[in-house]
Amino acid sequence: MTSKRRTRLKVGVIGVGRLGKVYVRDLAARIPETTVVAVADADRALAGKVAEEFDVPKAYGSGEDLIGDSNVDAVIVVTPTHTHREIVVAAVNARKPTFCEKPPALSLAECTAMAEAIEKSGSFFQMGFMRRFDPGYAAAKEKISQGAIGRPVVFKSTSRDPFRPSLEYANPASSGGIMVDMGIHDFDLARWFMGDVETVSAAGAVLAYPEMASIGDIDNAIATLVFADGRLGVIDLTRNGVYGYDITTELLGDAGTLRVGYLRETPLFTMTKNTVAHDTVPYFMERFERAYTIQLQNFAQNVLHERVPPVVIKDGVEALRIALAATAAHRTGQAVRVSSIQ
Repeated sequence: MTSKRRTRLKVGVIGVGRLGKVYVRDLAARIPETTVVAVADADRALAGKVAEEFDVPKAYGSGEDLIGDSNVDAVIVVTPTHTHREIVVAAVNARKPTFCEKPPALSLAECTAMAEAIEKSGSFFQMGFMRRFDPGYAAAKEKISQGAIGRPVVFKSTSRDPFRPSLEYANPASSGGIMVDMGIHDFDLARWFMGDVETVSAAGAVLAYPEMASIGDIDNAIATLVFADGRLGVIDLTRNGVYGYDITTELLGDAGTLRVGYLRETPLFTMTKNTVAHDTVPYFMERFERAYTIQLQNFAQNVLHERVPPVVIKDGVEALRIALAATAAHRTGQAVRVSSIQ
């Protein structure tokens, strides 16, 4: 490992769609600790196009081929969620440090298989929850550790997309549904800031996009949380925040409050008679651009310097468990004990 400290980490990226391409860009041009030596995608032509754009020497049509490349030191997984288990297990079995985008998988059984492979191989594995690396969220975590607001007693989080995703993407069979695909960020933050969740209640409906019913998903949801120590939380998710990408989190403490997030993208107000206006954050890549870069750099530094990953498979598993409990709570109309989801 000593030699790696003097060189860049040679990474391969599996999945070069919208987010994967951004990861290739960051790893190739914005992170000094990494060099992208290979990319792979089920769409071989797309992999070749991305490789050419970012001067990556190898492009593959499968993750298996990339993992088998002896020049690849570490693997970045940015494929659809339902493919994560197979790819991660193969990567860690090949003893290659692996980073995997959220959610870890669509079921706890798949997560168990991933966790067992990681433990058995002893390979480095880091889970991707980029909001933890956003400067605002990181600062809030530090403020809480310093006691700035006393003891946080209520967690509130809002995630509003400006439009719905394609029906193909949103289909619960591949995405897990709104609670898993979208809400898992908020459920992870809830655990990160407040600890384990005891029970979840949820309500949801198709309120803005009738076509969502055709795939068996909803476009609006509200989940209420009771943490293991009795503290409270509420999360609201919507696909129809038409005014912009609105991500906010509030932590109410017994000695103050922290609020994370912003809506105005450009630091400019236009003030005319009886009107004050500003633009809004367009979408997640603009809002969390820095967080994505910081997260990947953290992964590379952890591997190169043999540091313990700050986000592990258990974090992904437990966030997914809450999301699945929320999904069940919405379906049944009853509060669900998170520990009952196995």
